[in-house]
Amino acid sequence: MAESTKPHPITIDLKQFKLHIELKNRIALTLHFNSPSRKFYLSVIAFVVNEMKRLGKITSIPLEGHHDLLALLNQTIGGSAGSSEEENLLSRIYKKWKDALPNLEEAPLFKVLGKKKEYDEGTSRTYSFTEDEKDCWANLFEYIGSHENVRLKFALDKIGASLDDIVILYEDSLNADAWERFISSLKEREGEKQKVEPEALVSEEPEVPVPQLEKRRIVLPSRYRWPALIGVVVGVAVIAIWGLYIYDTPQSEMTPKEKIASLQEEKPVAVVPPSTEAPDRGKMIVEVAPKKEVEPPSSEKVSKPVTPPPPKEEVASKEKMAFPLPDVPSIAVLPFTNMSEDPQQEYFSDGISDDIITALSKVQYLFVISRHSTFSYKGKPVKVKQVSEELGVRYVLEGSIQRSGDRIRINVQLIDALTGHHIWAGRYDRDLTDLFALQDEITLRVLTAVRVKLTDGEQASMKEKSYEKYLKGKQALDCYLKILECNKYIRGHNIEDTRVARRIAEEMSEMCSETPWTYVMLGFVHLMELYMRIGKSPQESIEKGIEMAPKALAMDDSIASAHGLLGQLYTFKREYDKAIAEGERAVALAPGGSSVHMQYGVCLNWACRFEEAIPIFQKAIRLDPIGTTSIYLNYGVALKNTGRFEEAVSAFKKSVQREPNNIIAHIGLAETYIKMGREKEARAEAAEVLRINPKFSLDSFAKMIPAKDQSVIDENINALRKAGLK
Repeated sequence: MAESTKPHPITIDLKQFKLHIELKNRIALTLHFNSPSRKFYLSVIAFVVNEMKRLGKITSIPLEGHHDLLALLNQTIGGSAGSSEEENLLSRIYKKWKDALPNLEEAPLFKVLGKKKEYDEGTSRTYSFTEDEKDCWANLFEYIGSHENVRLKFALDKIGASLDDIVILYEDSLNADAWERFISSLKEREGEKQKVEPEALVSEEPEVPVPQLEKRRIVLPSRYRWPALIGVVVGVAVIAIWGLYIYDTPQSEMTPKEKIASLQEEKPVAVVPPSTEAPDRGKMIVEVAPKKEVEPPSSEKVSKPVTPPPPKEEVASKEKMAFPLPDVPSIAVLPFTNMSEDPQQEYFSDGISDDIITALSKVQYLFVISRHSTFSYKGKPVKVKQVSEELGVRYVLEGSIQRSGDRIRINVQLIDALTGHHIWAGRYDRDLTDLFALQDEITLRVLTAVRVKLTDGEQASMKEKSYEKYLKGKQALDCYLKILECNKYIRGHNIEDTRVARRIAEEMSEMCSETPWTYVMLGFVHLMELYMRIGKSPQESIEKGIEMAPKALAMDDSIASAHGLLGQLYTFKREYDKAIAEGERAVALAPGGSSVHMQYGVCLNWACRFEEAIPIFQKAIRLDPIGTTSIYLNYGVALKNTGRFEEAVSAFKKSVQREPNNIIAHIGLAETYIKMGREKEARAEAAEVLRINPKFSLDSFAKMIPAKDQSVIDENINALRKAGLK
């Protein structure tokens, strides 16, 4: 009988299969586990709670010794949702406990009563909850071990509750009594089921003659979908009676990721879309394999069943791609969507996307589109097909990030644009302290999915990741966030953002002096101040920048951007051999990095090795098809100085399109037009130079040009005089 009738904060009702939670000022909801397979997972929760109550403490419960009980739950209320063999059942429970049950927002394994999904009911829709409510629910599920060694915990202590705050209810019984009565009812149900003669079940339907085919297709009316029994006679034996609950969740409420997972997990029956031979949408085609595989006569041969494909995107066309596909796997990482309510977390989600791009760009046999091009899609409703065709890649990675306090949730999926299939998806709920390891895990998952193997050096580089190696202790997260924020403002390429970046970098020098990224950020601030002419003097900006980069590299020589930074600074000191060596080192460390290719090309330009610079810039542009104003500006310089004037004009115009006030690009156009004999257009560009900077001086500009060959500088200045500049 009931131990107490007083209300409890958490109640598991095994009669109605509802879970009630009401924690004062935190969360109040009722979840309905409203299908056979969903009931199975609520009963697993109840089992874990009952075991914890029996032990008298909140602890993890090993499942290996309870397989018979779990199989009973699966075969009765679970509708035999998949094999009850240990290797399949425990693995399935483990994955659902880890990935699906904590997901309050999408609710793949229950219905939230009293709430509608954000855009009505349906696949991939979400319920509207606060971050605290979602975190509170997710924190209840703690798993330990692996697929083979499954230990589950209903972590009441993590939400400030105790074992006394939760009750198991079945009819008028509570806790242990309720659990025992519930299990007894299932055993009775299973016993009654076994008394039913299989022949009687089969005789309810006309006998279906089965030729000796490799596989036979049987069309079942929709009325047998709940739970239908398939009787198939091979010779004189009945070979199978299957329940048609083959998915852990009704298909109408499953996310694409769960559909894929269920198809991979469940083996006995394969459901395929109706063919033209069976157009009735109210029917289901089920593939049944006979005991023997006998080659049928050609007139009777039936095609082998097709495993249902995962939900498909629109397929991209190679013929429509703006660029030919590379010979190696190619990927674009779209900016992860910030699902947090705080728009200030935007740089956090951007930074994580950026870090994954950076990590992938270090892999030699992988082609990775740069951040600049993929982030051009930020906030836009683009399709995978569009991204693939515009950037010339096969794979697209997309995802979302939610941060709440010290917890982070990341959802990611990798799509093959040429087939439209989702080839991998992952969902992670972690502490922020696990962030760096999580980024590495996602990177490795992507590489595995596209079948790229890391070299020993790449594996070592992954393990020696600077963030994880240097950011430790209480200030690790704060330092990481400072790095992301500073990087954001450095990319602004304007005076205001550069000043903000300086302030953040100086804060980093106070609190994060043990990380090389502090000095990388300071170095880039000095470089930007040099370009903007807002430092105390150009010479001081150069010297300070050169002082910072070696500090970073002394701590970690594998930071490609630090080498690229140092290369650019060496050109301003006219130390061209050093500059080129640093550029080469940067490209070797990040062969898929567009920015380091551009930096290397700049070093070659100022060494007046323009012919060598052109293919380097072309590689940078292929890695960044949309391209920055800087890439096209420096590419135009290389083309202009090799006499490829038409191409140079095109490059300079693209630079101006991306930044209309790029004064150096307008100067490049004025000079090129003069060399082409198009003086009118040259003077128009000179007027643009004076509009942007009315105090422009050729003498001052000449001193800025760090070209190795003085004759190149003289030629450029003479052309600009002809354009009307002084």
